[in-house]
Amino acid sequence: MSKLVRFGVSLEEDLLVKFDRHIKQRKYTNRSEALRDMIREELVKKEWTENKEVTGAITLIYNHHTRELVTKVLDVQHDYHTCILSSQHIHLDHHNCFEIIVTKGKSKDIEELYQKLKAVKSVKHAGFMMATKGKHIT
Repeated sequence: MSKLVRFGVSLEEDLLVKFDRHIKQRKYTNRSEALRDMIREELVKKEWTENKEVTGAITLIYNHHTRELVTKVLDVQHDYHTCILSSQHIHLDHHNCFEIIVTKGKSKDIEELYQKLKAVKSVKHAGFMMATKGKHIT
């Protein structure tokens, strides 16, 4: 475990009040936990902007009855097979499906995969979650 270091932060009072309100809404037990999470989020974003090897998840909602839609979605996934670890297909109801695609690879490739899947005609919704492999974040 890393050595714990304490440091002081100076903020305008109004900003601190807003921050305290924010951490209370998010159920943080203290300011330190909230600051750690904010710092980690920024470090994850940095990995993505620097095209590091990262991980993430892509979600899709679509009507599987739409002609050739599933084939198009699968064709895109096969074009990016090297950065797809796993996918899960969930039947929400008779028409709608929810697909979760777990990725690992260069951030540029994963973002490209997401944009291509999102652009497939008749995909109702696409979501994207950036994550890290955790090597550079404690």
